[in-house]
Formats: sequence, structure tokens, C-alpha cells
Amino acid sequence: MQTKLDEAKAELLERAARVAENSPAGGKLPTGTTDKGMPDRDTVLEFLQRYYLHTAPEDLTDRDPVDIFGAAYSHYRLAESRPQGTANVRVHTPTVEENGWTCSHSVVEVVTDDMPFLVDSVTNELTRQGRGIHVVIHPQFVVRRDVTGKLIEVLTTPAGGDLPQDAHDLPHDAHVESWIHVEIDRETDRGDLKQITTDLLRILSDVREAVEDWGKMRQAATALAEALPGEPVPADLPAPQVEEARELLRWLADDHFTFLGYREYQLREDDSLAAVPGTGLGILRSDPHHASDEGHPVSPSFGRLPADARAKAREHKVLVLTKANSRATVHRPSYLDYIGVKKFDADGNVVGERRFLGLFSSAAYTESVRRVPVIRRKVEEVLERAGFSPHSHDGRDLLQILETYPRDELFQTPAAELQSIVTSVLYLQERRRLRLYLRQDEYGRYYSALVYLPRDRYTTGVRLRIIDILKEELGGISVDFTAWNTESVLSRLHFVVRVPQGTELPELSDADKERIEARLVEAARSWADGFAEALNAEFGEERAAELLRRYAGAFTEGYKADHPPRGAVADLARLEELGEERDFALSLYEPVGAGAEERRFKIYRKGEAVSLSAVLPVLQRLGVEVVDERPYELRCADRSVAWIYDFGLRMPGGADRLGDDARERFQDAFAAAWTGKAENDGFNALVLSAGLTWRQAVVLRAYAKYLRQAGSTFSQDYMEDTLRHNVHTTRLLVSLFEARMSPDRQRAGYELVDALLEEVDAALDQVASLDEDRILRSFLTVIKATLRTNFFQEASGGAPHDYVSMKFDPQAIPDLPAPRPAFEIWVYSPRVEGVHLRFGKVARGGLRWSDRREDFRTEILGLVKAQMVKNTVIVPVGAKGGFVAKQLPDPNADRDAWMAEGIASYRTFISALLDITDNMVAGEVVHPTDVVRHDEDDTYLVVAADKGTAKFSDIANEVAESYNFWLGDAFASGGSAGYDHKGMGITARGAWESVKRHFRELGVDTQSQDFTVVGIGDMSGDVFGNGMLLSEHIRLVAAFDHRHIFIDPNPDAAVSYAERRRLFELPRSSWEDYDTELLSAGGGIFPRSAKSIPLNSQIREALGIEPGVTKMTPADLMKTILTAPVDLLWNGGIGTYVKASAESNADVGDKGNDAIRVDGKDLRVSVVGEGGNLGMTQLGRIEFALHGGRLNTDAIDNSAGVDTSDHEVNIKILLNGLVKDGDMTVKQRNKLLAEMTDEVGRLVLRNNYAQNTAIANALAQSKDMVHAQQRFLKHLVREGLLDRALEFLPTDRQIRERLASGQGLTGPETAVLLAYTKITVAEELLLTSLPDDPYLKVLLHAYFPTALREQFPDRIDTHPLRREITTTVLVNDTVNTGGTTYLHRMREETGASLEEIVRAQTAARAIFRSSVVWDGVEALDNTVDADVQTRIRLHSRRLVERGTRWLLNNRPQPLELAETVEFFAERVEQVWAQLPKLLRGADLDWYQRIYDELSGAGVPDELATRVAGFSSAFPTLDIVSVADRTGKDPLDVAEVYYDLGDRLRITQLMDRIIELPRADRWQSMARAAIREDLYAAHAAVAADVLAVGNGSSTPQQRFELWERKNAALLGRARTTLEEIHGSDTFDLANLSVAMRTMRTLLRSHA
Repeated sequence: MQTKLDEAKAELLERAARVAENSPAGGKLPTGTTDKGMPDRDTVLEFLQRYYLHTAPEDLTDRDPVDIFGAAYSHYRLAESRPQGTANVRVHTPTVEENGWTCSHSVVEVVTDDMPFLVDSVTNELTRQGRGIHVVIHPQFVVRRDVTGKLIEVLTTPAGGDLPQDAHDLPHDAHVESWIHVEIDRETDRGDLKQITTDLLRILSDVREAVEDWGKMRQAATALAEALPGEPVPADLPAPQVEEARELLRWLADDHFTFLGYREYQLREDDSLAAVPGTGLGILRSDPHHASDEGHPVSPSFGRLPADARAKAREHKVLVLTKANSRATVHRPSYLDYIGVKKFDADGNVVGERRFLGLFSSAAYTESVRRVPVIRRKVEEVLERAGFSPHSHDGRDLLQILETYPRDELFQTPAAELQSIVTSVLYLQERRRLRLYLRQDEYGRYYSALVYLPRDRYTTGVRLRIIDILKEELGGISVDFTAWNTESVLSRLHFVVRVPQGTELPELSDADKERIEARLVEAARSWADGFAEALNAEFGEERAAELLRRYAGAFTEGYKADHPPRGAVADLARLEELGEERDFALSLYEPVGAGAEERRFKIYRKGEAVSLSAVLPVLQRLGVEVVDERPYELRCADRSVAWIYDFGLRMPGGADRLGDDARERFQDAFAAAWTGKAENDGFNALVLSAGLTWRQAVVLRAYAKYLRQAGSTFSQDYMEDTLRHNVHTTRLLVSLFEARMSPDRQRAGYELVDALLEEVDAALDQVASLDEDRILRSFLTVIKATLRTNFFQEASGGAPHDYVSMKFDPQAIPDLPAPRPAFEIWVYSPRVEGVHLRFGKVARGGLRWSDRREDFRTEILGLVKAQMVKNTVIVPVGAKGGFVAKQLPDPNADRDAWMAEGIASYRTFISALLDITDNMVAGEVVHPTDVVRHDEDDTYLVVAADKGTAKFSDIANEVAESYNFWLGDAFASGGSAGYDHKGMGITARGAWESVKRHFRELGVDTQSQDFTVVGIGDMSGDVFGNGMLLSEHIRLVAAFDHRHIFIDPNPDAAVSYAERRRLFELPRSSWEDYDTELLSAGGGIFPRSAKSIPLNSQIREALGIEPGVTKMTPADLMKTILTAPVDLLWNGGIGTYVKASAESNADVGDKGNDAIRVDGKDLRVSVVGEGGNLGMTQLGRIEFALHGGRLNTDAIDNSAGVDTSDHEVNIKILLNGLVKDGDMTVKQRNKLLAEMTDEVGRLVLRNNYAQNTAIANALAQSKDMVHAQQRFLKHLVREGLLDRALEFLPTDRQIRERLASGQGLTGPETAVLLAYTKITVAEELLLTSLPDDPYLKVLLHAYFPTALREQFPDRIDTHPLRREITTTVLVNDTVNTGGTTYLHRMREETGASLEEIVRAQTAARAIFRSSVVWDGVEALDNTVDADVQTRIRLHSRRLVERGTRWLLNNRPQPLELAETVEFFAERVEQVWAQLPKLLRGADLDWYQRIYDELSGAGVPDELATRVAGFSSAFPTLDIVSVADRTGKDPLDVAEVYYDLGDRLRITQLMDRIIELPRADRWQSMARAAIREDLYAAHAAVAADVLAVGNGSSTPQQRFELWERKNAALLGRARTTLEEIHGSDTFDLANLSVAMRTMRTLLRSHA
């Protein structure tokens, strides 16, 4: 019955036959053609059916019909010519291109006469060569050939029918052929294909010879059996032997032996056997080659036997039964059976041998041992020796053992030895034990080993182990085996262990055999038995029993196959060590016999499985190659689960790169990376390649991370590679770090560090790559720049910190981007990275939770620049910190977890900073434990809130208090016991001072007049919310935050104010909470997520949108809001929204707002108030200002927040001292803090107001002071204090362009210059004694609220930061009143030191009571025009400046402040009060004109009177000085002084001097010199005039007397002066002459 596969095969063959119809090949098949010469499809089909008759359908059905036909036709082509008695063989790999058909394998084609053993022999040879066999096709054809072997015809046979068995049934020229088609593994090498062909031809020749001579060999055996009785035999030969030999020969000939070869040999005197020519049959048909010195060739195999084995040829026994040394090439690939029949001469000596080679047939192996000649005798002898009757129980068992005994062994084993073995086996019976029976081949060619072992222990693994042991013990080179398994509990394995030919086998003693057996017992031991024994040995009986119950069934078979029981006990012990605190263990080990690079690594884990995808990267990053992995799951009896993961590792470099502690270092490094203590990156490879510990690798990783943040252009991967390529240098760098920073290394002194530096330099000189040299030197630089580190500290538990902090000297790192801070702390851990930049010892600034992981230092550096400007009004200089949390969960999935991780990272960051910061205890500096310091004492570390950390101050203070840090909760301002910035609204109020000033200058009072606003933020925010409540006249037209867009096109100020206040007081409000009923017509609240937003006419009009625009995307609408034509843009949000047109969005670095950012020139507001940070780029601000906009910078506007924090910190420092001394409780302290809130706010806002005043004054003089500002900028650059490009300050070329267009520095630029002035001045003054001057205590006290001044004045005087506070207040007062270039100009003009100038200016301000004037001007806000206020302040400033210069030139330096002020102040005031009466002529006219102008502008009479006298008040210093020298009353001197000025027209001359140009420094200095000379001359002449007359003389009388006395000289002087006064122009030349003329008056008097 045909199956579907059979039907598919038949159909396929039909399709293949049709292929032949269209192929020229088809007509060549000798199977018939049509009348037209075309192939007959039916006959072709018949040929194919015969060819594939016995081929399995599944081997064909997936083939193309073309390939089916092609294979058959190819075979036919091979058969076209075959001479008689030969075989055709072809081995090829057919392809369509070459053959027209193809096969996925290589094809072996054989055509030969049909005979037995063909297919077996061919496939055996291919298998021997390792050629995989895929398909075998073996058709038999009846063919006709001519005498030359040419194929005439392939005779047809019935489809599926048998071939004719009788030759008489065939034509005379026909015979049967075997065509063999074998497909093997694909091979394309022609040499290999040719070798296969050669080998198969040799095999086929052996088959032919064996088959052709089979009858002759069989006849030889029977003839020899008949002839044996007549041959001579030795006298001592037992008679039965000859008969036994005859029986054996006849038994063999009776189809019990496959005869393959026969030959006769002669025994020579040297015990060698020589072949007798012409006697060979079968595979021995060919005679061996003759050597030149021999008559007959020697048997090569016999010749290779040892001498003692060859001597056996002369033994007196007829039969030789053994195995040959070679395998059969015919039929089966077994070793040939060797049957030798000796030949004796008449004397009974052995003279030769008749040798039969072949294979016992299957019948020989199945026939009963009692019917096999030779064997049956041995069986009877064994039974007799054993004393058993064949019918007894033991006799039957023994006989059964013999029946199943290896038949070859029965032939070859002597009876006595056989009896010993089988008797032992009998006694063994069902006992579960292993026994070895070892026998040597009598010719020394192999060992025969019988192994009995319990059947359940017999596995492939056991067998392989037994083979290995036998080969090792017996010196074997190959092992053949057979196995016998029955229902018995024992299995029997028979091994034949062959040794190298010619080897003399040693006699094995019983001890040797026992030793080998013992090894086999161990190899075959049950794993469970071994496990139990090993447990007992390791843990003792009781504990072992407990563990065995738990783990007996836990280990998988895979584990057992890979690990011995002792190894399992070791693994179990590691698992037992695990618990809740330690859930994994590790073991790196070297397997027995492992290569130099080979190691294995185990991970032990209880509970959850380990993810291999997580493990493998860790191992790879450690620099090892994972070559295999074997996970084992252990399911214990108590239902617990444990895991053992065993990894095969290849370690590059092998043992040479592994130190003695490599195992511990590797395990520790893996554990660190696995648990997250170390990051998984290329630095871990240094543990093996450079011999580092994982923590030493952390040091290098921390430095690399810092270098990346610092702007290194080299990637981390490149750095890792460089360190691995230069391991010697890498080790030196680590050693240098430890030598400098480890407390344990400090005893070695600097000699060790110097030696290492020299060695590092030498190593760097050997680095070939320039890039690698730069990388290594950058590591060296930062290591040398490291001042402190907590790396060697221990945490509370005694273990090292899981983070590293390093303090750097940035000035020692030349590649850092500018500006470089004074100090920098870098914090690194796998969990958090952070940086803290400080620009001075006393510095403060916020800590930001940054989301810019790749460049957060760049972000912080940008922020600290603004912080420096903000901090000019406070005690500390600028500082800023930032951190990134690197392991944050998804906030969308679990925001609480996200926040918790952020807080944990913040705590780590704070701890890292405090770890390396000095503390103060009882006024003494206490250094951190285990921290080597390369810098001075550094105790001042304070922080503040920033983006992301607004509510973290209590957390920071909690950490500080855990360190017992001296600042306590003053460490971080704004906590629960500090000032609530949002509650105070202080940041917004500070920025609002700027807004009010800008509008005041525009003539608008924001507190009484409505104005329009657009903004960034919402009412829930601190800065935006508070800001939009600072005036009830705000008309907020539009605003947006990250959620909504708010538009109120025509708001009612009062209504919208009330609604904004409601939202501000509503917790977590948003614009969506705004009552839309209160919006003006057309208004609305729109989500930013909307696809588009519709626009109505009201919105278009309010925002200045073109009439045709009906809708906008949210992004476009927000851009429109930013550029709306309103009065104020108020920024209370986060982000950068305005840039310069020359900047790209990429330059800004705020990708989140790229879509809505606008250019400064496009803003249409009049004023920008920057309550938020970084709302505009500096270039954007400048561009807006150059286009007429009014603004400062964010640092100026929102400095009130940091100012408040600074007051809080310094107040807490004072009060915490009281608390520590027991003079105040914490509760009382907190109450007092709260009570001072309002006054602290007022103190802070004074600074905001003062800085705005300073900027307003500067802008009023912007064009006139450009040259002085330019010189100051150059000075700062020259001193390395300023980078103009970095701060976006104009270049010299830009300044020239500004001058040409009538412009000077803008407000934002002035703000930066103001900050740099204060920063540099403060730094310098702190180094002087000025802050300690008792006179300045008033400034120190003025910093603190009234309650502290009144209750704790002594505490203020001893405040730890009293010098810094004093300096800060002094610098702010000095620069705010004097201007940005004032101090620099004074230095240029006078050459005085900064301290001297500031002392003089401080005294001048006090002498002239300038603070009274400035306070009076401030009171006129929104009462008089802002420009009037500015003119008054500038006039006051000029007075102070002149007074300063006078004090520097005329008083001993440095000034004693208190003494100087005391000496001048009252006397100057006495004269000033009488100025209206004292002034004459032009001076009086000027006084009156100024008074009238101010009075007309609305300035109160008292202030107008005082300001009108500014110009005339300066000489009062000379007047007081002259009065002091002459002993006159200051008023008397003043009368003469002012009278003389009028009479000599000195005032007019002074006006001409003032009009001189100040285009450069030298013109300014020349003008100042002439002016000072004129004042000096005026004073000297006044003294001369006072010297004449008496006490009752009037000024006129005195002058007349003096005039008469100097008439001639005075006349000439008047003539010259009149001529100069009459000049059309005044310059330095004629005014110099005027001064010389004045001096002649003095000389004449002298």
C-alpha cells in the first residue's frame, strides 16, 4: 500500500523524466528513444525508478526535478566506460553553473561490479575520514558492455522487481553492477576531493580482492584442516590441539568467519616472519615489497612486536588466536581477527605460519560456547577447575557468565586466567560494587579490561572517566569499548586499550590493578554517595544529616555531571553563609588542569534568580571573556530555592597579569559593580590589567568624570582605553594619589611624592600617542590639584564611604573653563555626582538639583557667575553647587520614590561636602578625620536652596547637625526655623525695586498708575505670584507657565488683582483655577497641550497680532506674548526665553524652550523685570537695552533672596552662640528671628534700591565715562580678574562703535562691571587692616536688625564674620556712591593704595554728610523727576570724589578715620551752613541758579539749599585746614576765601578747567592736577590775605592791604589772567599759564 510520501516520490520521478524530454542528455540514456530520436519518457522514467528504487521518499521530495534527473544522469555518465575488473569513482560538488544541476552536499559516485560488502565498506571509509553522510542511493543495474568496457545498454527490469540471480538468465555480455551515490558534507577543496577518490579506490580494491578470493581462502582453511594430521608436530604438543585446530578451521569455513586475507609465512632465525611469495589471497594478495638484503619480505606487523612477543612464534602450540593491529577496510571497521596455524619441521620446531585475517561472523558471536571449538574446551576446563557441575546452580550461573562473556576474550584468554575471572564474577553476582579484570595481550599490543559496575551508575560520563583513567594508567593511545546490560544490577563494560606499537608492556602487579580499580571505583561512585560522604567529612554526622535532608535532591543532574561531590559541599557551604544581610557570595577559582588564561567564577544566590544579561556586562567590563555559563537551580526540601551560576572565563594575559591577591580583588570588584557600589564601565578592567583594587579604580573614575564635566574633549571610553594601555603609568598615578592624600602615607614625607612625580614624568615621556599623553597628563594635573579627599575616611560602620569627595585648587587646573573658582569640591558616586564652586573662603550660594547629567558643571558655572553679582551685596562671595541623581525612578510611575531618591542623593552630596570641611569647636578649628589637607583652614561652608531643592534646607541642616557642624541650622538658610522667602515675598520685592526704578525713570509710578504686564509663571510660584501682587495697578494681559496660557486682553486692575491674590493663597493653584467670569472680553485660559488656540479680535489687539491671524499653536502664541506691546515683561519662571539675534538656540543650552524663545530686539515692552534666573541670555539683555529697553540683570534683580539668606545665616551664627552658651533657648531664638522678619526685609531691600541707584547713576554718565570704563576693563583683564568675552562685555572696537552712535555701556553691562568692582575691591580690602578700624563698627552694627544691636552689641563685635560683614557693607557703600570706575580712577590719578582711597572716601562721605542728601533724594521718589534725583546724586558724588582726592593729597596716610572725621565734619558743616552769606559773585550766582532749578523741580527747600552749595562746599576742606594752621576761625577764613575767589575771578578760571576734555587717562589726570593746583593756590593766597590786617578787618580791608603790598605783581597777574579770560578757547596751554601766574603771587609773598 502506497503512502502519500510514496505518491509524492512517484510524481517527482515523473516530473524528472519530463525534464529529460527537453534535455539533450535524455537521448543519450541507453534506455530507448522515440522514432524521431527523442528520448522515450517511459523508458527514462523506468531508469529513474530503478535508480531511486530503494531511496526513502523523504530524501527526495524536497528536491527539484532537474536535480533528481541530474544526479541520475551524472551517475550514468560515470558508468559510460568501465574496463572489466575496475571501479569508477568520482567525488565532486555539482553546481548549476558547471553541471546544470546542483546538490546541497558533495556527491560520491561509484560504479563497480556488484559484490558483497560494497556499501558498508564505502560508508565505513567515509565515516573514518569524518565525512558526514546524508543520503545513500544504491541502485543495481544489469548492463551490457563491450570488451573495452563501454556501456552498451542498461537492461530493463520489472519496476520494483528483483534482479536475475542466475547468470544463465542474462545475455552473454551482460552482468550486474552496483551504482553507489553517497552525499557527504559539502567540500570544495579539490585536493580533498581527490584524496577521497584515491581512498575509495583503495577500499574498493580491497573489497574486490576479498570477494574474488573468498572461495580460495575458505578452501585453504578446509584443506589445511584436512592436512594437519599428516604434518609433523612437536613431541610435547598435546594431541588434542591438532584436532582442536582442525575443528576450528572447519567451523570457521562453515560461515562463522568472513575471510578477508590469507598468507603463509616462514619463521626466520631472528624470530621474524617472512611472507612466502605467491601465497597471498584477498587483502593479502599482493606480496610485500622486498628489501635489498632479504630473500623474503618480513611481516611488518610482526616485526613491530617486542622481542619477547616475537619469541612466542616458536612456542609449541598449533593455534594463534588474537587480534591484528589494523582495522578491517572491508565489511566492518573492526580490528581484524587473526587466526594463525603454525607449521613445524620434522624436529618439531616452528618453521612457519598459515595466517587467516578476517572477521568473526555474527553467528560466531551468538552460537553457544559449548559448540565453538577451542572455547568449548576452555569452558569445560573452567567448570572443572571451579569444581561445579554443569547442572548445578552455580555451574549454570557460571556457564551463563561464559555465554555472555566477550567472545574474543574467550578465544584469547588462557583457561586458568579465564577461570579466575569468571569465578570472581560469579561471586560478585548482584553486589553493587565495581570490579576490574585486566588482561594483557600476550603479544603486548593492548590491554583488555572488563569492568563490572552497578547498572544505575553506568552513564556516558562514567564511561568517559573510566576510559580516561585506563588510558592514563596503561599508557593507551586509543580505547574501544562494548557494553552489556541486562536485568542484572550490574553492567559489564569491555575496554580494549591499545598502546603504541613496539611498546613493552610492564607486568602489572596486584597493587597496580588494585590502584586502578580504586580509581575506577571513585570515578563510578554514585554522586549522591560521594556527596553524603563529603558532607560527613566536612560538617560532622549531625550537621551533615541535617544538610543532607535539605539538599539531597536539590542538585540537578547537570550540576552533578559538572561538579564532584566535594565541590558540591564547598558550594553548599557558601550557600549556607548567605542570609538577609548577605544574599549572594562569589568564588573565582582555577579548575584543575586549567590553562594559564582559564578561570571559573561562581555566583551563589538564594531566592530570586540572577539575570544573566545583567551579570555578563559586569564580567566583560572587568576585562574577562565569558566563554560559557552554567546556571544551576537548587530546589531544596524546605521549598527554598538557591542558585549557583558557574561562568567560564578567559583572562587575557593569563597568570602573568594576576597577582597573589587577584582573586580577592576580582571578587570585590564584581561585588561592588553588582551591588551598585561601583559603576559598571571600563575602569573596572583596571582591577586585572593594572592590579588595582576596585576602590582605586573608583578614584580614577571619579577624576575622569570630573574631567568630562570640566570640558575634556576626550570620551570616557578613550580615557579608559588609555589607562589600560599604560598600566605602569596608571599604577603610578594611583600611587601618587595615595602618597599625597592617604593619612597612612604621610610619614614618608614629600620625598615619596617627589620620587613618584619624577617617575610619572619619566613614564609620560615614553607614551607614544599625543592624545594618550594629554589624557594621562590631565589625570596627573587634577591629582596634583587635589587639596583634600574623604576617600580614606571610614563611615559610621567602619567601611569606606560609598561616595568620594575631592577638593580642588582650580587655579592649578589650567584647562578649566573660565571663570575658575577659588575652591571646588567634586562629589562622585554611582548614585550621585555633584560639584560645588566657591569663589572665596567665605562664599555662599544655592545647591541645584540638576537634570543636565552630561554637563551640569557647565550649568552651575553659568549660575555662579550670576551668583557672584548677586553676592556683591552680601558678606559671602559667590558660590554655587549642583548635583545629579543618577538612579532616579520614573516620576510618572512613582513620584514619591522619585522624590525619595532625590533627597537621598542630596543628603549624600551634603555629607560629601562636610566630610572634607573644617569645623569650629569652642572657637578652635577642628580638622576632619583621616583627611590630608594641602590648604589652609577652611571652615565656612553654607548652602541655600535652588531649583529642585527649595524645601530641602531642613534636610541640609539635619545633616550638618549630625556632623556637629559649627553653623548648626545656619548651614542652610530658609529652613523651618529660618526666613520663608515666599512668605516674605523677598525675591520678588527685590526685583520690584528694579521695576519701580525703571518706570520711575519713564515717569510712571507703578504704585499709583496702571500699567500693562505680560509674564512667565503662575500665581502659585514664589517670584511670579508675589511679584504680581506688589502693585494694585498691574494690568496682567497675558502669562504662561509649563501648563497653561493665560490671556486677559483688557483687564480691570482691581478685579484682576483680587483674583490673583485668591489664586496665590489657594494651595497648588494653576491658571486653570482663575475665575474666567472675571476675564475681560475675549480672554481665556488655554492648555499648552492644545493643537492650536483660536484668536479673537481682543487678543489680537492686546498682543499686537496681525488682523488676519485666526489661530496659533501654543508655542507661537507664547512667543507672541513675549513680544507683546505692553509696558512690563515680568519673568518669574524657570528657563531662558530671550536671546540675542546673533545667538542660536544651541548656544543658549535650554532645549526645552527652543520653540518659544525670542530675540531681544523683538521685545516690545519698555521694561523687563527678572525675578527668575537665566530668563534671558546676557547678549539678549544687551540687545534689548541697545534697542531702548530698560533692564538690569537677573543677578541684580533677584539678589534679595540671597541677601535675606545671608542675613539669616549671620544672625543665626550670632544667636546660636547664645544658645550654646545657655543664654537663650532655641525656642526664644526662633521667636526673635520671626520678630525681626520685617526689618530684615527692609535691610535687604535697601541693598536692592542702592544697587539700582548705582546703575542709574552710571547710565546717566554712560557716554562720558566710557573711556574710564574701558581703562578699568583692560586693568581687570590684565590682572587676570576678568574675561570680557566670557562676561559679554564690549570689545574696544564695539566701544568705539558705541561712542560713534552716542551710546555707552548698557544697563546689563554696567551691572556686570558693578559686580566685578565690588568683588575685586572686597577681596583686596579683606587683606588690609581697614575692616578692623573701630570707626567702621557702625557699619557692622548697621548690618543687623535693631533688636540685636540693642540687646547683643558685644556679640556683634565678636561675630566670627565681623571683618567680612564690615567689608561687605563698606564696599557696597563705597561703590554704590562712588561708581564702578571711581576707585580705579583714583588709583590712576593719585597712585594711592585701595585701602587709602577707601579710607579717604569714607571720611569724605562722613564729612560732607552725603548720606543725608542721598536719603533725602530717595524720599523724593515719584515726587520729582528721576533725572533730577540722579543729577543730585551725581553732584553729591563729585563732591565726595573731590574731597577724597583732597584728603589723599593733603592728609597723612593712611587716614585715621575717626580722627579725620572728627576734625573736619563739624567745621565743614559750620561753614556750609553760612554759604549763602559767604558766597560772592559767580559763586553766588551759581548757588542761586542751582537752588532755583531744584526748587522749581519740586525739591524741598532744605535739600535744595544743601545741594546748591555742593560746588562751593568742597573748598571748606582747605578753609578748615587754613583755619587750623593760622589759628583763625573757619568762618573768618571762609569770608576771605570766597571774597578772594570773586575778586581774582578764580571761580571762572575753575569753570574753564572743568571744561577741559577727558578723552583719555592723561587728559583726565592733567585736568585734575591743574584743578587741584588752583584750589591749593586759592587756599594759599587766602592764607596770605588773612595774614594782613587785624582781627576786626573785613575781607575787603584785608584784600586791599594785601593788594597794596603786592600791587606791581598783582597788576601783571591781573593783566595775564584777564587776557586768558578773554580767550575764545581754553586749553591746557593757556590754563597752565594761568596757574603759573597764580603761583607767582605765592612766590612773591614768600
